[in-house]
Amino acid sequence: MPPFDVPEGDPFGPHNLPYGVFSPSGSTERTVGVRLGDHVLDAGAAAAALGSPHRSLLDRPTLNPLLAAGPGTWSDVRRDLVSWVTDPAHRATVEPLFRPLSEVILHLPFEVADYVDFYASEHHARNAGRIFRPDAADSLMPNWKHLPVGYHGRAGTVVVSGTDVVRPSGQRKGPGDPAPVFGPSVRLDIEAEVGFVVGAPSQPGRPVGLGDFRSHVFGLCLLNDWSARDIQAWEYVPLGPFLAKSFATSVSAWITPLEALEHARVAPPERTHPLLPYLDDTAPGVEPGGYDLRISVAINGHVVSEPPYSTMYWTAAQQLAHMTVNGASLRTGDLYGSGTVSGPAEHQRGSLLELTWNGRDPLELPDGKRTFLEDGDVVTLTAWAPGADGGRVGLGEVTGRVVTA
Repeated sequence: MPPFDVPEGDPFGPHNLPYGVFSPSGSTERTVGVRLGDHVLDAGAAAAALGSPHRSLLDRPTLNPLLAAGPGTWSDVRRDLVSWVTDPAHRATVEPLFRPLSEVILHLPFEVADYVDFYASEHHARNAGRIFRPDAADSLMPNWKHLPVGYHGRAGTVVVSGTDVVRPSGQRKGPGDPAPVFGPSVRLDIEAEVGFVVGAPSQPGRPVGLGDFRSHVFGLCLLNDWSARDIQAWEYVPLGPFLAKSFATSVSAWITPLEALEHARVAPPERTHPLLPYLDDTAPGVEPGGYDLRISVAINGHVVSEPPYSTMYWTAAQQLAHMTVNGASLRTGDLYGSGTVSGPAEHQRGSLLELTWNGRDPLELPDGKRTFLEDGDVVTLTAWAPGADGGRVGLGEVTGRVVTA
């Protein structure tokens, strides 16, 4: 079907238009592309053909120049793109510049500057607390409802969807082991998350307030924070995740601009503790920072979980405010993850740690039982968000295959 004739109701219709970077098959040249249905538009070539002043931002091998341009330009470019792919007057010029997705190679769409990961789902945090601290009076740590807990990750190992993930090796020590041993992880897990991509930078020493979230964050994507639970259990006290997380973080090839998700904005869950002013999103004039994103997690094509992002206790705006409140500056290309998305029901848990209750209750899959991931397993995250008039906005999938250490 010609790209201009994308069926009504397609989650990747002109109401969406996520950004990516692609190469035509057989070429090494990379350029910014915009997805429409099952095609990708060469955005730089379209800008050149139509005499757009934004050609210098789109005819590039990465999204970073567009990200750095700021929210006014983001809106202008999006407005032009919608016109280019919907106005019949542009059809003859633009249609030859589309390529089927099956005929392109997708790349990591932006150069990652820094990577931070949070821990924002109360359901996930409580499940983890019950698993690891079953005798504790409270499954949450004392700080959890006062600030968004996070850690600084490794930007250099963020990889694009479709990249194989080599099973990590490291030290581990089980409860019955007399001493640590070294070898491949035997408790390899996934974490279904949402990643937020920073565009406009900020000045050192100047915190970014809740109301400035949309001035700095360009868009979002699905993210899989692969986790070696056995390595993590041995190393994370007292400084937190390190080698158990740094070997690979998979992100979608498509970044959905926040402007495409206006109809998916929702209020976060009711807070049970008073918040300090810099995190208080109940203050007058502060917009609700939640998003209604419906995520599915599949292993080898079999759906095992459907985590709802709308249940997240801490919002992306609060995470950004907390991340910068000490004066830390933002850089174009910064990426931060929401933390595992888990809901209140068993089928809404966003990690195998929770789904199998740390291996106690194996999952029954068509190709056999699973507690944690086996070599050859393929994990795929997909998601959609409510759009206008009952439509859906699709998020680009994240997939990765586990290969032998």
